[in-house]
Amino acid sequence: MTGTQIAYYFLCQRKLWFFLRNIDMEHNSDTVALGKFISESTYEREKHEIHITDDEDEIVLDFYDDKTKTIHEVKKSDKMEETHKWQVKFYISVLEKKGVEGVTGEIDYPKLRQKEKVELTNEDRTKLQEIRKEIGNIKNMEIPPDTINKPFCKQCAYYELCYI
Repeated sequence: MTGTQIAYYFLCQRKLWFFLRNIDMEHNSDTVALGKFISESTYEREKHEIHITDDEDEIVLDFYDDKTKTIHEVKKSDKMEETHKWQVKFYISVLEKKGVEGVTGEIDYPKLRQKEKVELTNEDRTKLQEIRKEIGNIKNMEIPPDTINKPFCKQCAYYELCYI
């Protein structure tokens, strides 16, 4: 399981279905490129893209403050804030599984000069287990879920797969 899968689960399950089949359209996306640039060009003193892998999960943290045990996820916009929160909650759960206690998260929106604190509750842990199962169900689907037809679809890297 990856943070991208969690994000796509909340954002668009059709996009998740394509991604689970290694159909990755994001490398052509100007929006994704801008987000990557913002992430890499902010907090320059921090070590970026920390990869953590085990038998079940593979995550990439934008950066981690080991003194405060805070995961930082850098985003360009707060438009998908709920999706961002669940991605960070998933990251917290992975670090907890690895024995790191007291981890919290923070979503940094440098362009907006805002920060959003994220914590993982027992209810969130239960929901993440349900999400894992549902992602497995989506992976096993023979055809992709229906299009969701939301305003943000027009900016999606997968737009042509869904609508053209």
